[in-house]
Amino acid sequence: MTEPTEAGGQTARDPKHRLTAITLDQTSIRHGGHHIEHEREVAIFDILDGNVFQVDERDDGPFTLRLGIADDKLIMTVGTQTLPGVIVHGLSLTPFKRTIRDYFLVCDSYYEAIRSAPPAKIQAIDVSRRALHDEGSRTLQDKLAGKFTLDFDTARRLFTLITALHWRG
Repeated sequence: MTEPTEAGGQTARDPKHRLTAITLDQTSIRHGGHHIEHEREVAIFDILDGNVFQVDERDDGPFTLRLGIADDKLIMTVGTQTLPGVIVHGLSLTPFKRTIRDYFLVCDSYYEAIRSAPPAKIQAIDVSRRALHDEGSRTLQDKLAGKFTLDFDTARRLFTLITALHWRG
């Protein structure tokens, strides 16, 4: 499903094709450092501020989303304003394992570097961190194809939430 565009190439944001609420399964969260908590909060805020999220073959949005992890799967429970849990989709995290592992390693290097490394080194690490984040976001879009359609910015922020849920301290 391609996104309709307005004049000038801007993505048209249909009010039905969006998320209006996101909750995280608290039993899935292992509390890490304050930067993980902050990333989680910012990602949710940013998603809700502007997103494209469509449940394929449904037009009864806007939607709500609950995310959790169980048995090495991302559990996505999608509902509407009046019907919670319309769809429950389990997404295997196996295709994300290497990207998430590498992402955490690069993030650790980044947070260490910002304390004492020269700006050029910090920037190089940040480029790697963003590349891994983009890779995870594209994988997420690919794995959800046929079930959900989301724009790249929404996929990036959802990938942030997946890493925050996947974080094991």
